[in-house]
This record gives sequence, structure tokens and C-alpha cells, in this order.
Amino acid sequence: MTTRVVVADDQDAVRSGLVLILGTAPDIEVVGEARDGLQAVAVARDLRPDVVLMDVRMPGRDGIAATRDIVAEGGSVLILTTFDIDEYVFGALRAGAAGFLLKDVDATGLIDAVRTVARGDGVIAPAVTRRLIAAFAATTPALDLAALATLTARERDVLAAIGQGRSNAEIATDLGMAESTVKTHVSRVLGKLGVRTRVQAAIAAREAGLT
Repeated sequence: MTTRVVVADDQDAVRSGLVLILGTAPDIEVVGEARDGLQAVAVARDLRPDVVLMDVRMPGRDGIAATRDIVAEGGSVLILTTFDIDEYVFGALRAGAAGFLLKDVDATGLIDAVRTVARGDGVIAPAVTRRLIAAFAATTPALDLAALATLTARERDVLAAIGQGRSNAEIATDLGMAESTVKTHVSRVLGKLGVRTRVQAAIAAREAGLT
């Protein structure tokens, strides 16, 4: 299946370069572009892409605010920025971004990340992972044990796997389920725990002693 992508970046040269890189992948199609956050929201709403590749610093509505709007409408966002700043990482994932990459990622890494997000998994640049988890753990509300009790045994297994950083495909193999079934379980786990991202779910798994 073809992964449909919208690229949002205020620099024309950067945006064109990203389009060219993604165009080298036979299973990825760039269906739209945006120069700022407001336009990104409008294009995503109109085209319903599988992934929006989003810059953070853009004129008018920034990438974090745009991410919040797109995620609220059911979209998936992969942040790609030059700035390795905790405020941006934290803000983007709080807004519901499925991933956060730095622009020094190579072409293969970028393409793989887009595929990963399109599959429903998350991806975070290795350079920011350790301090991101520490920051999230320090600022995320404590796990609601009552919510944990509502999980089925299988959902607890899936939550534990998320806490171990396993992808949907890996969880499917580990637990002997179809990947589509795993996606359903992940959605239910997030909903029951009242979290929006896999990172938050992973922290919940650790707080619950499942990893």
C-alpha cells in the first residue's frame, strides 16, 4: 500500500528536498505541501494523508499548534526539526505527535520513520530519547490504578510490550496476533489509560511495574 504524506516546512528549498527524498521510496507519495502551520492543518484536513511531516518553527501558526489540531482530527504527525530543544520535543509529543526527528537524519532514516508512523508506531530521535523519557516521567500525572484495572489480560500484555519499546509488528509476533488486532488493542489501551501517545503509555507501563 502507498503511504500518503503531506510535507510542511516554511523553507522552500528544505521542503523541496524532503519531497525529493520521499519520492525515492516506491511506497510513499507526497500528496501535498504546506508553508506554515495554518496551511498544514487545512491541507491535512482536505487530503487526509497517512502522515504529516511537520517542521516546528514556522510563521503564523507553528508546528506544535498545527500538530495539536491535526491529531485532534485523527491525523498522524511526524515532527522534523533542526532544533534539539526540550521545549519543542516535549511540546510536540504533548500535542500528540507520533514521532520526533532531527533534520540531520539521513534519507533512509527519514523514509523508515515515515513508514513507522504510517503503521501506527512511534519514533524518536536517539539523541533525545533518554532525556525525553526522564522529562515525561517527571511531568506526566501518576498512573491511575483504577484505569489500569480496566485493562484485559491481553491489553496488559500489549501495554507491557509498548513499555519495552516493541513495535506493533513485533508485538504481533511476540503475542501471536495479527498486526491489525494489535493496533486495536493499542487504541483501547490508550483510551482506557487516558493517554494520547505510545510514549505516555510506555511510562504508564513502567509505573505499573510491567517492564
